[in-house]
Amino acid sequence: MSVYIINIGSNVGDRRLNLSRAMSAINREFGSFEMSHALVSDPWGFESQGKFLNVCILFNSDEQPEEVLERLQAIEKKISPEPHRTPTGEYKDRVIDIDIVAIDDKVIETETLKVPHPHLAQRRFFLEPLEEVAPGWRHPLTGKTASEMLAELPSEDE
Repeated sequence: MSVYIINIGSNVGDRRLNLSRAMSAINREFGSFEMSHALVSDPWGFESQGKFLNVCILFNSDEQPEEVLERLQAIEKKISPEPHRTPTGEYKDRVIDIDIVAIDDKVIETETLKVPHPHLAQRRFFLEPLEEVAPGWRHPLTGKTASEMLAELPSEDE
């Protein structure tokens, strides 16, 4: 049994409803989960007027990581079939975004899945909710907790 750490975000439409729909579907697919508070954040990696609403959830699964990823992507597509990137590969606004942030202390690097998430240490909207639901989790490559990674980020005023 592995613990999956997932971040769910939305910056289009009724963000709370979008997150609720995703979490309901995840609950049906994988069972109960722990959830962080919701965090409002600016878009990361692109310009937009729409702020994101993000939550972190943790659930247990015996399934293989690629299977979990496929099921999470199916949930995304059911809620919003729109791609997450422009035709040139840039990020864009999205109704729902579900990312596998980490799986226990696993390091996975395949064409379709990279765990821990490659931008984890750079994204406050990943780290703050992660710190809340899994304060003892350590990045398997750096050994740092979410709190330690947060302390290394520039302040939001910078």
